[in-house]
Amino acid sequence: MISYSVGDATVVALPDAEGPFFQPRAEAFPAATAEHWRRADERDPATVTADRRWWLAFRCFAIRLTDGPAAGRVILVDAGIGPADAPARSWAPVPGRLPAELARAGIAPDEVDTVVLTHLHTDHIGWAVTGRPATPYFRNARYLVQRAELDAVRRAGDTAPAGQPLAALAAAGQLDAVHGDRPLAPGLRLVATPGHTPGHQSVLLTAADRTLLLTGDLLVHPVQLVDPALAYAHDDDPDAARASRTAALADLARRPEPTLGTPHLGAPFVRL
Repeated sequence: MISYSVGDATVVALPDAEGPFFQPRAEAFPAATAEHWRRADERDPATVTADRRWWLAFRCFAIRLTDGPAAGRVILVDAGIGPADAPARSWAPVPGRLPAELARAGIAPDEVDTVVLTHLHTDHIGWAVTGRPATPYFRNARYLVQRAELDAVRRAGDTAPAGQPLAALAAAGQLDAVHGDRPLAPGLRLVATPGHTPGHQSVLLTAADRTLLLTGDLLVHPVQLVDPALAYAHDDDPDAARASRTAALADLARRPEPTLGTPHLGAPFVRL
């Protein structure tokens, strides 16, 4: 297992799956130049195949609070692609292996008291609910979603893949709508980073000597570290996503030992 410690927290990377992206990367980042791609491939060779396709990791993160007033808590950030019948099955390499990776980390699903869903795309909510009828996989957890994200899914109605999982979470009384930034524990907070989706959020961990930003899809490919202004074709609002990304990275760069924890880059933890 790969982990990273920040203050009273240990963050464990939980790989759920990996596989080729469903479209050419040049279509996903239409403004990227040959020089952008050269620098991105040099920085993160694990994200490119021999035939220049985008190789995509899918991972979640568990935050274990080991000391301080919140010692013993386990917070999960995102819920992966899910089992074979999950909503992501139309494009992602289901089934994922998150349950096995949690077991390897010594975490039982019932130990998780909070699940932060950075956003409601299908590769981030797959293990949120399982079974028929659908029930929360993490039975003792509060699931935190930005209110703007919930509103957008509800406006989409029956066409939204996240609709059924949200309904199951709400029926179980485990869904919490949050608005903007919110503390989760000392040195740990939600940060609103809208744009990729209307209510996208990230998780920031801070200590005196280091900082970790769990990005969600604030950035999805190393080419956006080469040039954070590059738009991603699957952003809901590219201008808002660009503003959130550049602001978050600029803020992180001013902090001690700035590090990213990402779902989709080649390595789970990347020094900025």
